[in-house]
Amino acid sequence: MAELEMVKITKEELHQLIQKKLEKAGLSSIHADTVADTLAFADSRGIHSHGAVRVDYYAERIAKGGTNLAPKFKFNQTGPSVGIFEADNGVGHFAANEALKEAITLAKETGIGVVGVHQMGHSGALAYFVKQAAEQDMIALSVCQSDPMVVPFGGAEPYFGTNPIAFAAPRFGHSPVVFDMATTVQAWGKILDARSRNVDIPDTWAVDGEGNATTNPHEVKALLPIAGPKGYGLMMMVDILSGTLLGLPFGKHVSSMYTDITAGRNLGQLHIVINPSFFTDLEQFKKDINQMVEELHESKPANGFDQVLYPGELSEIIEAKYEKEGIPIVKSIYDYLQSDTIHFDQYNKASAFGEKVQ
Repeated sequence: MAELEMVKITKEELHQLIQKKLEKAGLSSIHADTVADTLAFADSRGIHSHGAVRVDYYAERIAKGGTNLAPKFKFNQTGPSVGIFEADNGVGHFAANEALKEAITLAKETGIGVVGVHQMGHSGALAYFVKQAAEQDMIALSVCQSDPMVVPFGGAEPYFGTNPIAFAAPRFGHSPVVFDMATTVQAWGKILDARSRNVDIPDTWAVDGEGNATTNPHEVKALLPIAGPKGYGLMMMVDILSGTLLGLPFGKHVSSMYTDITAGRNLGQLHIVINPSFFTDLEQFKKDINQMVEELHESKPANGFDQVLYPGELSEIIEAKYEKEGIPIVKSIYDYLQSDTIHFDQYNKASAFGEKVQ
């Protein structure tokens, strides 16, 4: 497949374009600002699967009533260090961000804050949230549910979602260590990104309708878990922590992004925030993380590698590059963001993989 035309823009321009489009779809300015911040963050770090490629979908869901535009958010503290943030099917990015603030407050007071987000919409790249906690000298772990589109190890039909995990820890004098991973070989958003760019995918990412490996992103019918049974176990763990624990639908019962775009998603997410100062000397902890990173950098690289990087460091490198050169965006997506079109009516009543169901 041939590469598509790209344009490069600043993070600030991308944020403005996304916010304007979401506001035009009906989202309030304060909510649209947070969503735009999350998406621009993802694109700025090379996580294009969770960036501007998602705006058309979000805009269609917002315009057609699938996102509650006036949610009644409420935080219920159910114990000294725990609570539930009721999202009322508001836009997930904003709800998750508000819940994170509650978790950080609890961790500062008691040493740990565990907050579940109940009945929310899709919240984008989890790295966005854990990084904020680490910038306040906290350790953070965040997990959330997603659409059932992954075959279980040994299975032939989807059951769990890509069910991502994100982690962050503060460093002394440096940006936090942050990594964000799907429990599949690649996130569904990576397939979306490949479709938008019209490029092939590796044959280890997904399978077609017959269960055979495919390199064509348009033929994908199910994703594969990382490391077989190990990834399968992790995605089950995430589903329990962010779904079952919160009294929400689990596994194959989790709502699809596209089946009914006029209805709320009722998704769950869990933030776990730990205050290192309740366990050890904070400054020494941060210096130890630095030492760990330095020792990894000094490790002998394997053939084909220039240096050993810490998990998530590639995103930091990409962010620095894009800050100088601009963020590459597929031109058709950029043109859409600049246009008067709110959305293209392509998602409602589609399959889990974005294909129209007749």
